[in-house]
Amino acid sequence: MRVTYHTPVAGGFRHLPHTADVLIEAWGDSLEEAFEYAALGVTEVMTDLSSVRPLEEVEVEAKGFDLGSLLYDWVEKLIVLFDSRQLLVSKAKVERIEADPGGGYKLKARVWGEPYDPERHESRALVKAMTYHMMEIRKEGGGVYRVRFVVDI
Repeated sequence: MRVTYHTPVAGGFRHLPHTADVLIEAWGDSLEEAFEYAALGVTEVMTDLSSVRPLEEVEVEAKGFDLGSLLYDWVEKLIVLFDSRQLLVSKAKVERIEADPGGGYKLKARVWGEPYDPERHESRALVKAMTYHMMEIRKEGGGVYRVRFVVDI
């Protein structure tokens, strides 16, 4: 499965070929924007993102000892939102990613979405877990931030 989602600006995400799970690549003009598109990439694994309305708002905070563990915690929090509330994310706004005075990094964000409705939302794969497999976080020339990670389905 290869899905690519672009907006008129520089950010976006795509699913890349992987043997058993799903490799997601997301990018943006900032690290925050790349993390936002990572969230949308996770939703697209489960259903058609365009069918999900931004009806509920939820605040999300994540922490990590480095940027990789921060990305892991961010995606894991989104998976927990789906597991506990059936919430599909249609929009994400990462307000900030910053160094934590106690060490590591922290993220503060808001996400919008709606509960999964089998009448409205196509059922694709269930994302079971975030992994560190093939994880990359990098800043490229031109100031584009790119993240890659695999989710277990």
